[in-house]
Amino acid sequence: MFAERIDRHNAVSKAFITPTIEAAKRQAAGLSRDELGESPFAGVPYASKDLFDVQGVLTTAGSRVFHDRVAKSDAYAVAKLRAAHAISLGKTNLHEFAYGATGENEFYGTCVNAYDPTRLAGGSSSGSAAAVAFGLVPAALGTDTGGSVRAPAALNGLVGLKPTIGRVPTSGVVPYCWTLDHVGLMTRTIADCADLLRIVAGYDSSDPASVNRPVDNYSDALGQDVSSLRIGIPKNFYYERADDEILAALESVKEYLVVAGAILVPVALPDMEHSRTVSLTVQMPEALSAHSAYVQQRGDLYGADFRAGLALGQCILAEHYVKAKRFVEVYRQETNKLFDDVDLILTPATPEIAQKVGTVKVARNGVNEAIGNAITRYTTFFNMTGHPALTMPCAMHSEGLPIGLQLVGRYFDEMTVLRAAHAIERSGRFSIPLPSLGL
Repeated sequence: MFAERIDRHNAVSKAFITPTIEAAKRQAAGLSRDELGESPFAGVPYASKDLFDVQGVLTTAGSRVFHDRVAKSDAYAVAKLRAAHAISLGKTNLHEFAYGATGENEFYGTCVNAYDPTRLAGGSSSGSAAAVAFGLVPAALGTDTGGSVRAPAALNGLVGLKPTIGRVPTSGVVPYCWTLDHVGLMTRTIADCADLLRIVAGYDSSDPASVNRPVDNYSDALGQDVSSLRIGIPKNFYYERADDEILAALESVKEYLVVAGAILVPVALPDMEHSRTVSLTVQMPEALSAHSAYVQQRGDLYGADFRAGLALGQCILAEHYVKAKRFVEVYRQETNKLFDDVDLILTPATPEIAQKVGTVKVARNGVNEAIGNAITRYTTFFNMTGHPALTMPCAMHSEGLPIGLQLVGRYFDEMTVLRAAHAIERSGRFSIPLPSLGL
């Protein structure tokens, strides 16, 4: 069924760069009855952003630079899924080397939104979002450096989880920015997200950011209510300069939570005035460092977008980078203090719905903003703090596109994030229709 859907929809969705259908069929045929009972994802197809190494398969990173990079081994998360007998259906499209939030790719095409193919899927994990939203796979792996899983998930009506930094090792994933890179998950439901996280979470000593601590049974969080949960509502930044229908949808979620017994607590997050600048000042020198050898050997194969980003990295001084890293540490400490008084923080997932393919800027309240900045305005900060953050659908916009919310929790407390998200999902008040796929 899924192979047929890939054949039918990939030309429009541009979700997959490298489908691995025949290998998937062989793997599925070789599974025994006992193996199919060993994990919730046994025999279940999934896809991975084409930054994840899958043994024997090309890893392009969405670029011509890696046109010949065949992986010799599996990325950590892929290996865990292989051990759980999940079926890899292939590698998904992305913004070249994960540099960009629109998902536009001049080499492999631009992924589109399943609800409206004239709209962007978002990025950089655009193919993973499109693959799940178009029903080509039930789940997908992505990476999230500034919102690259959570934002496209929200724009496509999916669940997108960025676990705590270090919870899922990045071993075997092509790096973009070591300080901020997270492995992330996309699914249709909270239950699938909990099951997938249980499989891929863990510790790998080869990943300096990986943290050695027990992995929870995340499905145990499902079915619990939100009674007495203290939910922080930011007083600054996160409810400003957003689509009125998005803000109205979040008000409905707040009303539900209060009726369900949660306690809403106003919170003041750190000053966000320079947060995007801080993020980019960390990202671009680290990206330049990761690509220094390739730039010398294959510089002419980079796309114009990423080449411009690398040039920006060359203009950032060591002094700027060190100051930005100090800002990141302050953000982490100040945000972590908020969780002395609250269990979760609730924000909109994005300030805008999915925009038209080719959109360069959006205007809101008299302010023009680059489309990529708008898509990730509410997600980027929590890559710097490293807290677990989940986006999920909560309404449909009058333009027929999904609206999403974001829940942020304490370090390594994905259980509470999933508990609240599942309660919202289970209420039935915030469910959205599946996209029409008669393309």
